[in-house]
Amino acid sequence: AIVPLADPSSFNLAFRWRKSVDRLFEGLALLGSLLGIVVFGLLLFSILSNGLSQLDWQFLTNFASRKPEESGIFAALMGSAWLLVITAVFAFPIGIGAAIFLEEYVPTSFFSRLLEIKLTNLAAVPSILYGLLGLALFARGLQPITGGRSILSAGLVLAAIVLPLTIVSTRTSLRAVPSSQRQAGYAVGMTRLQVIRHIVLPKAFAGIATGLLLSLSRAIGATAPLIAVGAVAFVSFVPSFSIEGLQSDFTTLPTQIYYWVARPQEEFRAIAAAAIIVLGAIVLLINIIAVGLRDAYKK
Repeated sequence: AIVPLADPSSFNLAFRWRKSVDRLFEGLALLGSLLGIVVFGLLLFSILSNGLSQLDWQFLTNFASRKPEESGIFAALMGSAWLLVITAVFAFPIGIGAAIFLEEYVPTSFFSRLLEIKLTNLAAVPSILYGLLGLALFARGLQPITGGRSILSAGLVLAAIVLPLTIVSTRTSLRAVPSSQRQAGYAVGMTRLQVIRHIVLPKAFAGIATGLLLSLSRAIGATAPLIAVGAVAFVSFVPSFSIEGLQSDFTTLPTQIYYWVARPQEEFRAIAAAAIIVLGAIVLLINIIAVGLRDAYKK
């Protein structure tokens, strides 16, 4: 039987329609990108114009005060540094170990796929829910150990926040290592532990380190969960390297910015803008280190 050819005009019409839709989508994507850049530029200009004049050595080394001209971010800066150290100490070993176990030892099954979905969902949970969990578990349930609403409780909350991100990013980096390299290690008589230690981890190190640093950049900007576990507005000391220091009150840069912005005086908003510049510089530095470390290790 002879099959009649389709009308060429219908093909041309469908082609022009798809091309028009593609152009429309491309234009909308470009418009959305430009809109985001413009809004970010306006916000950045507003923060820099209000905060650059407040940045000086006195602002970086003074404690918070009820007088805006005497206020500084030293306690908040040290508190943020403390929290990053506590978060890294608790989250990174557990997260990397869990990722290695799930990726290298647990066989692919319905349970492993379900667990992977749950970990991805945990990474998207709003941080305030982790704050409420930390208030009930760390600040109240483990009060004899953490000291209640303390910097240790806050560090454990941040560790819980970044733990799913650490596991997911580490598993992604381990999965990127070709299985042929694992098989080559087994072929020369290496055990699974030796393959992981000498082949998989060195190959995945760049991606793992990048994921860990990006997790820290998210943790340093958390505000709501820290307020839930007791972050205060004014701290006139730096926690010491001791058990008493871990159980003491604390503040952080995002928390200090939040309280300053809430004040009615215009001067506090100016120093809040200066603190935002410092916080943004720290986050940018962490991201630069992550990208630089990844590129340097690949070379």
